[in-house]
Amino acid sequence: MRIMSFDYGTKRVGIAVTDPLQIIATGLTTIHPKDIVDYLKKYLADQQVERFIVGEPKQMDGTASQSAPHVKGFITILKKNFPGIPVEKIDERFTSKMAAATVAQSGLKKTDRQNKERIDTISATIILQSYLEKQKFSF
Repeated sequence: MRIMSFDYGTKRVGIAVTDPLQIIATGLTTIHPKDIVDYLKKYLADQQVERFIVGEPKQMDGTASQSAPHVKGFITILKKNFPGIPVEKIDERFTSKMAAATVAQSGLKKTDRQNKERIDTISATIILQSYLEKQKFSF
């Protein structure tokens, strides 16, 4: 079964997913928050997902960021609509900067590098890869 991660924002939600063996995280898509439940219902009709990982926004000092209430609301929506799938949070500090750096180094044209949807999807992938690495070393 797969693990799915989210980089939640009020304008866009970046989504990443693992392969069925939970080895590699891959960017899936970026969608508008209002479309997330319908998108997940369609996705889950074909794919099995073991758990959801949501990036938890924090300030540099570890306190909750301004977007934390929005993420909390998103987690509530996930739990309500998909009660059989556990939701875990993981610190997402620096993921957007890492994603932007990845895109900047990718060799893409400037207009493609400025695509915020691409950055959100890469951020979700970084969140998921961080989760996988954390799990690997927690045994």
